[in-house]
Amino acid sequence: MGENRKPLAEFAPEIVVTDELEQTARRLATQLAREKLRTEQLVDAVYRAAKDAAIARGRIQIPAPVKDRRKPAGQVALVHTTDWQVGKVSDSYDLDIAQARIQTLAQKVIHIAGIQRNAHPVKHCAILLGGDMVEGVGIFPGQVYEIGAHLYEQLFAVANIVEQLVATLCAEFETVTVWDIHGNHGRLGRRGENPRNDNIDRVAYAIARDRLGHAKNLTWHHAETWHQIVEIGNYTALLVHGDQVKSFGGNLPAYGILRKTNAWAAGVLPQFRDAYFGHFHTHQTLAGADGRQVFMTGSPESGNEFAREFVAATGTPSQRLHFIDPDKGRVTSEWRIELA
Repeated sequence: MGENRKPLAEFAPEIVVTDELEQTARRLATQLAREKLRTEQLVDAVYRAAKDAAIARGRIQIPAPVKDRRKPAGQVALVHTTDWQVGKVSDSYDLDIAQARIQTLAQKVIHIAGIQRNAHPVKHCAILLGGDMVEGVGIFPGQVYEIGAHLYEQLFAVANIVEQLVATLCAEFETVTVWDIHGNHGRLGRRGENPRNDNIDRVAYAIARDRLGHAKNLTWHHAETWHQIVEIGNYTALLVHGDQVKSFGGNLPAYGILRKTNAWAAGVLPQFRDAYFGHFHTHQTLAGADGRQVFMTGSPESGNEFAREFVAATGTPSQRLHFIDPDKGRVTSEWRIELA
């Protein structure tokens, strides 16, 4: 057998190449680990600084909501709020206007819930935070000319607005449950440079959640991935931001949205009845398969020059309010909440 063995010298080029590949792989792995560590340290440092500053500012005092003794439990108010784009500046939108419009949203939710209570109890509220709460930086060319606040300022502003919104509704409803999801505008670095979950939306949510830890009637489901399954009694819904579906030429990709949603519902994700999307800044309801509905929600922003120039479209600032029958597992009424 010894005569049939290949001389070691003939393996030399392969050995050298293999060794170089291994060295390159080790070097790239080391660089990747350093970058990941740097990003994790950045996120952790920002979060700790924000949390310390928030503690120093003091917590919002939340009065106990008035209890409704009527039975049965009635219906649940569902608020889908998304695409605040805090930090964007236009001729009719900035950080202060964003805050005022979300306050308007809270007051309109309370007013409409009060009307609903004439017919049945509305004891519970579900808040769906849909992502792109910050405008971010470096998301698209020329964005710097539309930004009025740096990422650090955007983070604190969003955390404060989320906190105020949730606290206001905690004072109105006997129980409040929050589901959150992050968008593409809050990412750190260019697309694909860092893990998707390294996102300013997520940090802002975490700060607000920690600051509201004293609210005894609040439950918060913090997303660990790109989607959440919302459960309200027998009603189930998929919450996604919406950037998973690409648009071309600025048009709403209705077919792509329905195709993707139906594919997710076919066993790719846990079972759900309806789906809630943001991202496209459009208020619309799409009919999917098996009676499923896809609810597209608008944005509080206005005066978007990119939309005017390249998409030839503009939207009215709005968000979405539903009332859910948790026993029958369905939406009983839909409200488009105009904010300007």
